[in-house]
Parts: sequence; structure tokens; C-alpha cells
Amino acid sequence: MEIVLYSSFFVGILALIFACIKAITIKAASAGNKKMIEIAQDIRDGSIAFLKREYKLLLLFIIIITILLVIFNFNDPILMLQGSAFAFGAICSGTAGFFGMMIATLTNVRTTNAACKSLGNALKIAFDGGTVVGMSVVGIGVLGLSFLFLLYSKIIGLHSSNNVDKILTIVSGFSMGASLIALFARVGGGIYTKAADIGADLVGKLEQGIPEDDRRNPAVIADNVGDNVGDVAGMGADLFESYIGAIISSMIIGSSMSISIIIDGKIVSEYTLLFIYFPLVIAAIGVVASILGTFCVKINKEQNLQFALNLGSYLSTIMMLLGSVIAIYLLIPQSFNILNNNIIYNKWGLLGSISSGLIAGIGVGLITEYYCSKGRTPVLGIVKAASTGSATTIISGISVGMRSTAIPILLIVITTIISNYLAGLYGIAIAALGMLSTTGIQLSVDAYGPIADNAGGIAEMSGLSSQVRHRTDKLDAIGNTTAAIGKGFAICSAALTAFALFSAYQTKISSSLNYNNNFVIDITRPHVMAGVLLGAMLPFLFSAMAMDAVGKAAFSMIKEVRRQFKEIKGLLDGSVKADYARCVDISAVSALKEMFIPGLLAVLFPILIGFIDASGLMLGGLLVGVISSGVLMAIFMSNSGGAWDNAKKQIEEEDFNNNISKNSERYNAAVTADTVGDPFKDTAGPSLNILIKLVTIIALLIVPIITKYGLHIFDK
Repeated sequence: MEIVLYSSFFVGILALIFACIKAITIKAASAGNKKMIEIAQDIRDGSIAFLKREYKLLLLFIIIITILLVIFNFNDPILMLQGSAFAFGAICSGTAGFFGMMIATLTNVRTTNAACKSLGNALKIAFDGGTVVGMSVVGIGVLGLSFLFLLYSKIIGLHSSNNVDKILTIVSGFSMGASLIALFARVGGGIYTKAADIGADLVGKLEQGIPEDDRRNPAVIADNVGDNVGDVAGMGADLFESYIGAIISSMIIGSSMSISIIIDGKIVSEYTLLFIYFPLVIAAIGVVASILGTFCVKINKEQNLQFALNLGSYLSTIMMLLGSVIAIYLLIPQSFNILNNNIIYNKWGLLGSISSGLIAGIGVGLITEYYCSKGRTPVLGIVKAASTGSATTIISGISVGMRSTAIPILLIVITTIISNYLAGLYGIAIAALGMLSTTGIQLSVDAYGPIADNAGGIAEMSGLSSQVRHRTDKLDAIGNTTAAIGKGFAICSAALTAFALFSAYQTKISSSLNYNNNFVIDITRPHVMAGVLLGAMLPFLFSAMAMDAVGKAAFSMIKEVRRQFKEIKGLLDGSVKADYARCVDISAVSALKEMFIPGLLAVLFPILIGFIDASGLMLGGLLVGVISSGVLMAIFMSNSGGAWDNAKKQIEEEDFNNNISKNSERYNAAVTADTVGDPFKDTAGPSLNILIKLVTIIALLIVPIITKYGLHIFDK
């Protein structure tokens, strides 16, 4: 089994080496003329400055929680190590985001320069930048988790199932650290980027009638900085915690698995570590498959962009399945079961679970692509609605987002039922991991989007030809779709992962309170139903806080942009440079100020409910509610925003081809709707999948504390 751990450890190193090679290749490419380089440097400096300020604040938060975890586990010297795992997870999550942002700010200007030659060259550079982000995330994830398990195994030992449970409890702290940083990174980055985006759009495009990313717009640099801190650094931390959560939930469920063998005609079960290590094997195979898949992304014709990106993902999926067949054949015994469960499962049921997760992931991607892509019926409907004004455009987009929840939820339900039938709760956890196993290439495709968006901004501000901007807009439009697909993967995998963690929570409560039977959440009990309703409310309250934060920040930005247009003489004719630094500072201060209230709500709410009812029933109900409403809200908001954005892009393209001014009424309606969608798809929506898992992992970790110190007011 140690060979498995060391193998995954070295696969993590391989992913990072591959990312470094790609980064060196990107850096060697030409960055264009002096003006392009200066603009790119402004964006890079603003991005680094914000992340430094954000991480300094988060470091204080990490230290406080680490100390609290040590204090609460003071009676158990082994569990005191949970604090170190939490801090390590937080650092790894932040590092993954920082690496992504650093390479994105190198790649953007080189993508712009490549677009001067051809769309194919621009796609290659942008995708290579995305590849560095994707491989950094999975590399740090697999490497960090393997290292922790190796370290704690040496310190504590694996000679008893009790020690294994303690190691997994400690390693769960790694997931909590990753989730916490991801939540703040997503919310903070989302507030930053949307405040700048809304200020630039509403004042620059609608009020002043200047093009998007025009250098005369004071908020334009802040807007481009936001693409990096929100859609790259935030997204990198987001998918890092999704990936880690899926692996750890599988390992926790795997600790309750046993091998079934026949002795003297009787079926006998014996404990094994195999099912704890198996998720790391699947993750390692996925990393290798993702690396190979990146070589398949290339185009010969301009119209094959989406196909080229999809091809890499599909081929990675096929290679992932082939690798899984080999791993299951070599490692898994013919039969296994869950301890204290009479059902015996065949080993090939695990392949079925992995396949169901992968197929569901592809299905979610295709459905998201349908609802968010240019030229498809839903987006065409929004484009048509734009002809009659902003109100109908917004109504149409909300309708698209709501309809888009149906099939992804059906896919999640079918995957859950099939994987549970094939391999029990472990099968559900493995299905979630299967969906995220090719995160390396999925994130590569996702991260290419904001790089392309930045490239378009640099092209506009540098005064390059309209043909160059047209090419970067094509990349950006596909990037909007790939971003929505990436969010769909993260949301749907969050549902499966949260269900697996919820099952682990039930097991842990049963063990802590010495229940003779399995822990059952009975919704006919009033305090359980109260927990369900409170949990269903939490995503709505969280989303409201996140969007309200965007509104406050955007209000400050709009006032500043209007002030500069009014007071700085010569700004509109381009003879005077705007005060970009002031707008960058407003976005940064607003984001750092507003991100903590939604973040603290996510952390403190489950702890409060847990202490109110030490039986764990009300907290269990809370988890049911959070998972149910959170998944639906997240899909709805992400897809509405993506569809609005691409409807605007389609109108831009049609107007460009027909030589129509960008001040047309339907274009202005689309801009207004896209502005509404910005906090939907880039702040609240993608933060909800993190909220779901963070609340669930916190509930899992505080079980020993609430059962010892909590209240028993609902016992009667």
C-alpha cells in the first residue's frame, strides 16, 4: 500500500514539472510591443497587490482557527495535529490560486500578440496558460494529500482501525482549510472583479458610449485585474477544494470497507486499508490522463474552437476509464462490503461508479454548453428578448437559468442511485471523484477563458486592429461557455461529495453517541424539520450577502468613474490618462471589507446549530437543506449569468458583421442584463458549491466537540 502512496506522490510532482515546462514555453513567447507590455504589467501589478493584501488578512484567520482546533482537541494529542493539516490545506489552496494568477498575467499579453497572427496561435497560448493552472491545482492537491497521509502514517502508525480513523479525521482538516480559503478567494475575488466590471460597463459603455476595455475608461485596468483575482486565483482555489473534498470523502467512506473472503464455506470480512488508498490511485490516473489530453487541443480552422477544447476533455475521459480498468483489475479483490452491512459488492461495480460520474460530468458539460453557448436556442431567445428592452432580457435569462437546473439534477439523481446500487455509499463517493478525476484538463479549459478575456482587453487598450479584437472575442465567447461548464462540474460534484461527507457525518455521530442502530434523521421531528428549513435558507442568505457586497462595491466604483469623466478634462478624447490606480484601490478595499461577513456566516452557522442540539439531528437537517437548495441555486445563477454574457457577445458579433454601432438599443439591453448576471455567475453562484462542502466538512469535524459540550434542549 505504501507503493500506492508514493506513486500518487510522484504523479503530483510530475504534474508540477509539466506545468513548469509549459510556463517556461509561455514565458519564451513574444509579449508584443511596448504599449502592450506596459498595459499587461499594470494588470499584473494590480493582481499581485490585491492577492498580497487578501492573503495577509486570511493568514490571520488561518492562525486563529488553527489555534482553536488545537485547543478543542487538547485532550487528544493525536487529534491536535488537525490544526496543522488545516493550515497546510489553507496554504496549498492559496498557493494553487496564486500560481494560477501569476501565469495568467504572463499569458494574457502573449495571447494578444499571438492573435495578431491567427486564432489558432492565440488558442494555443491561452490554453497553455490554462494548462499551467490546471496542472498546478491537481499537482499540489495530489502531492499535498499524499504527503500528509505519508507523514501522519509514520507519526501515528496504521496498526489499528482506530488510528486510521484518527488520521482521516486529521486529514479532513486539510479539506476544511482548502474550503475556507476557496470560499474567501471566490467571494473576495468575485466582489473585486464584478465591482470593476459593473462600473466599467454601466458608466463607460452605457453612459459614455465608449467600447468595452477602452483605455479611456478609468475602471478598465481594475476590470482586467478582476479577471485574474476572481476567475483564475479564485477559481483555482475553488476547484482545488472540490478536488480535495472528493478524494477525502472517498477515503473516509473507504475506512468502513472490508474484503469479503470465504473460509470453510462461510463469508468472512476482514478490514483493509485498500479502499482508503484507492481514491488516490484514481486521482493519480486522472492526472496522467489530463496531461495526455492536453496534447489533443489544437485547431486548423477558426470555427472548430469548442470542438478542439471538447476533444481534449473527451480523450482524457477515455484514458481515465482505461486506467481505472487496469487499477481495479490489479488492486481490488473480487468482492467487498461495507462493515456491518450484509450486502456484498462486485469489484467491477467500482468501474461502473467511476463511469457514471464521468458520464454525468460530460452530460452536465453538454447541457451547460447548450444553455450558455452562442447560436443555441436559449441564448438566441435572450438575443430576441433584447429587442424589446432590458426587462424582457432579464426575464428571459432568469427563465433559462431555472430551466437549466432540471437535467443536471436528473443526472445527479441517476448517478447517485446507480453508484449506490453498484458499490454502496463508497460508490457514490467514487462517482464524485470520477466526475472530478480529470480536473486537470477541465480546469485547463476553464482557466483559458479569463486569459482570453484579458487578451481582448489588452488588444482594445493597445489600439490593435479590429480583426485582432474579433479573434480574442471569439476566444472569450467560448471561454464564457467553458467557464460555465467548469462551474457546472464543480456544483454537481459538490452535491455527490456532500452526500458522501453527510454519510460520514452520520457514521461519526452514531459512533460518538453510541447509537445501537444507524443514525437516522427523522424529518417528522420538529427540530429536524427546523434544521432542514434553516439549511435551505442559508444559500439564499449567503447569496444575498454576496450580491449586496457586489452592489456596494459597484456603487463606489460607479461614483468614482463618473467623477473622473466629469473632472478630468481631456479624458474622453484620450489626451489625458485616467487614474487607474484609484479604481483598483476601490475594488480591493471593497472586496476585502465585504468578503468576511458571508464567509463568517458559512463557518459559524453550522457550529451554532450543532451546539444548540448536541444530538446532531438538527445539524443533520441543516445539511440536507443546504445541499438541496444550494445545488439548485448554484446551477441557476451560474447558467443565467453565462447565457446573458454570451447573448451580449452574440449581439456584439452580429453588430460587428453588420457594421452596426455598439450603441444599439438591444446591445444596451444585453449589457444591462449581463451586468445583473455578473454577480450571479462570478460571485454568488460559484461560491455556493464551496458553501455546501464547507458546511458539511465543518459538521463532520465538530462532531466530537458538540457531543461533548453542546446543549440537549430537544432531548425530550
